[in-house]
Amino acid sequence: MLKPVHVGALAAALLISPLAFAQKADSSPAKKELIGKVLKLQQPAIEQLTVSVLSRPVNDLAQKLMPAIRNLPEAKRESTAKSIDATLRKFMDDNGPALVEKGKSVQASTIGVTLDEKFTEDELKQLVAWLESPVSKKFAEVAPELQAAYTKRLIDDNGKSLDEKFNTLQTNIAKQLGLDTPANAGPASGAQKPATPKK
Repeated sequence: MLKPVHVGALAAALLISPLAFAQKADSSPAKKELIGKVLKLQQPAIEQLTVSVLSRPVNDLAQKLMPAIRNLPEAKRESTAKSIDATLRKFMDDNGPALVEKGKSVQASTIGVTLDEKFTEDELKQLVAWLESPVSKKFAEVAPELQAAYTKRLIDDNGKSLDEKFNTLQTNIAKQLGLDTPANAGPASGAQKPATPKK
């Protein structure tokens, strides 16, 4: 239903934004300025990562709903899938921006301090130079496409096998718990998905 959020490795590691941040008392003005530049350059990444905190459980919920949707009469299947998809998207739209704002309040005491502690002034200069370079910007733009292509191929090549293994796992666990075998267990790989309305 929903597409997962993909972020570059550097952004994922830094989790940063252009806000004021706490620093060590002995930080030089030059180092503070460099950290500020890094934070500003990474502004889009922190918002994507913050929203992913919501999108992961929402996507998990969508996957868990798959068996119930597949069990509906065919005439109702597509419309129900679209309705649920719209509900999940509305949840993201209603809660994503607020979470981004709340995330700003914890960045000062985490990201800024960590950058200050883990990076020297010279390393920060190199980091800023890399983030400002055309190659870095191009890689950031292409990264989602690279990740999407990799994920799709992985699922296309292994989805059926993983689904079978996942169903076997569910059956084995159910037997250990003395429960009935789960009927129509959902796919682990997400290879099968209901139609998603285009925005």
